[in-house]
Amino acid sequence: MSNGIDTAQNTARTIIDNVERVIIGKKNIIELAVIALMSKGHLLIEDAPGVGKTMLARSLAKSIDCAFRRIQFTPDMLPSDITGVSVYNQKSGDFEFRPGPVVAQIVLADEINRATPKVQSALLECMEEGQITVDGVTHRMPTPFHILATQNPIEYEGTFPLPETQLDRFLLRINIGYPSTADEVNIMSRQQYRHPIESIAPVATAGDVEILQAAVKDIYVDDLIKQYIAAVVGATRDNPAIFLGASPRGSLALYRTAQARAMINGRDYVLPDDIKALAEPVLAHRLIPRLTDSSHDRTGRTIIAKLLETIPVPGVAVK
Repeated sequence: MSNGIDTAQNTARTIIDNVERVIIGKKNIIELAVIALMSKGHLLIEDAPGVGKTMLARSLAKSIDCAFRRIQFTPDMLPSDITGVSVYNQKSGDFEFRPGPVVAQIVLADEINRATPKVQSALLECMEEGQITVDGVTHRMPTPFHILATQNPIEYEGTFPLPETQLDRFLLRINIGYPSTADEVNIMSRQQYRHPIESIAPVATAGDVEILQAAVKDIYVDDLIKQYIAAVVGATRDNPAIFLGASPRGSLALYRTAQARAMINGRDYVLPDDIKALAEPVLAHRLIPRLTDSSHDRTGRTIIAKLLETIPVPGVAVK
């Protein structure tokens, strides 16, 4: 690898190792979270309460020396509670913009599906275009800009399912899952006197993150790999078990995250294994399965797993 890519890989590994001091036994999940950051995308963490969703987001944010804000979503929130408001200043005789908590570099949107769809949609513009518009005036978001959202499963009371357009803006959706028995014992031991997150410090700056994001684009992707990505995403559009398949945004997401995964694993080229490893967290939440009495177990995850078994894996000429 070139020096630039090698330096970027070291930065990514340092961030992962730092987060792993807080989130025990979930290295693969932490890597996916860092991949989302490296790919200039946003991350959705979905799981049951108490498994560490918020702690993963907080420890990742704390590992990077960036402006951090946390938004606790509730059913009575208004869009202006997130984006900010324009307030009239009597001294200047003009309106002043007072930014909301979303105007930060790292934003934790905690329990995003507790808020109504109207409030959820307030995030659409900033997630897709890196800006917000308040009273007709556009305000650019700081860079880097990264949203980590957590949500409880929609079966829980008091939740509002994210609409398809909102879900599609998230680069990755991950599930943390319960720890193993050994890891759970380790978690209890580490928290006997204080929480490990209190002892971690930033290991990267905003500039480091921007260099990392730029270096990802230099990872080589063979044309056969691009065709494989197109085949996987295209298969979601022709499958009778799927009502709505992934759009080209899904292909681009799979392309960019595969570059980031290759870098983390010490390569300057993408392999088919990168696509197979990322297809589920990148594409599953973008699909709408056809649910019938005989197909109640069909979810985006199971459909993607079956599709990967049927699509031929290309042999790649490494550059």
